[in-house]
Parts: sequence; C-alpha cells; structure tokens
Amino acid sequence: MSPNKTDDSGDVSNNYKGVWDGRIGFGKSPALLVVDFMQGYTTPGSPLFAQGVVDALANMPTLLNTARQTGTPLIHTNILYHAPDQIDGGIWVKKAPVMRAMVAGNPYAEFCPEVTPREDELVMTKQYASAFFGTSLASTLVAMGVDTLIITGCSTSGCIRATAVDGLQHGFRVMVVRDCVGDRHPAPHEANLFDIDSKYGDVIGLDETLGYLMKH
Repeated sequence: MSPNKTDDSGDVSNNYKGVWDGRIGFGKSPALLVVDFMQGYTTPGSPLFAQGVVDALANMPTLLNTARQTGTPLIHTNILYHAPDQIDGGIWVKKAPVMRAMVAGNPYAEFCPEVTPREDELVMTKQYASAFFGTSLASTLVAMGVDTLIITGCSTSGCIRATAVDGLQHGFRVMVVRDCVGDRHPAPHEANLFDIDSKYGDVIGLDETLGYLMKH
C-alpha cells in the first residue's frame, strides 16, 4: 500500500494507531469544568432527557467533593436565553428549538441538585455549545494559571466536544472524564469520545482523575 494511502479497512483503533493516538497527559495546574448539568437533561418526560446524562450525573458528587477538598478551581456553565423570543440564541435555537426551554424560571434550566454550585464557585452562562464561545472562560483560566482543563457534563456530542476542541485551541491540556459525561444515545457518545481522545485531548476514567487530584 502506498505510504500516502489511508487504510480504511478493519478495526478503527488499528486504523488510527500511530497517527491519531497521542497522549497529552495532565499538567501542573488543573481546573474542573462542569458543563450544563441542567434538569432538562435529567427529568423524565423532558424533550432533552438523556439517560447517559443521568448516569454521568451519578458519578459527579465524588468528583466534586474531591475537587473541593483539594482546592481545585471549579467552574460551572449553564445555558440561558432571553425570554420570550430567545433572540440571543441566534441560529442555534432555530436549528434546535428544543433549546428554547433554557430561560429563567423554567425548571429545565435549573442546575441538577447533585451539582448545584456553591456560592464561591464561578458560574458562566453561555448561549452556544462551547463554554469558550462568547464567554471569558479562557481569560479566567489564564489568570488563574490553569494549564489543565478537566471537562465533565453534557452532552458529549455537543457542548463537551465543542468545549474540548476550543480548550485545545486556547492552549489547555484537555482531559474529558468518561464516567462524568453523557449523551442521549451511546453511538454519538462513544464516537465523540473516540474523536476527542484521538485529536483534541485525553479521555480518562474517574479513578485516574481522582488519583491525580488527590496527589496534586
């Protein structure tokens, strides 16, 4: 086979091996980013309900407690639009009108109780997928001296992927905690974790994350 020809047969891991399988590893100064764990994703009957997010949420208290105990900076994000027309949602709410529920006063837009931010923890409100787009997240992390961004939340194929890509592009070591991110279907969840791990950051387990934080 020509060295410039891609082998598209066989197992995808073998196809990517040696090309898209590098590891970046943890840096010296981490922050934990909790992306959009809102009740619309965890309430049965909600159009946004995703069992994968419910499963990820169940793993968050242990990680949050460890981050708080170790003094790891914590930043939460949520999505909120201006009622009644969600004009600040632009084309996204036209493409995905289900997001129009994210307005003040709608229970679906409230944080899940398990991850409710403490008063001293920063909450950044966003209107689009990436936690970096239209926010001061990058500047805030730089000011704190952060070099490693540990990402949790939902959904894997949407806000998590977008945030991971932008995190890399802003110069941070991106770590996505597999056990603490979720989506509405396993297929896009796994596909996007594979892609993130291949190109934009490291997908890691909860135990590895806890071990790093406790030793840091």
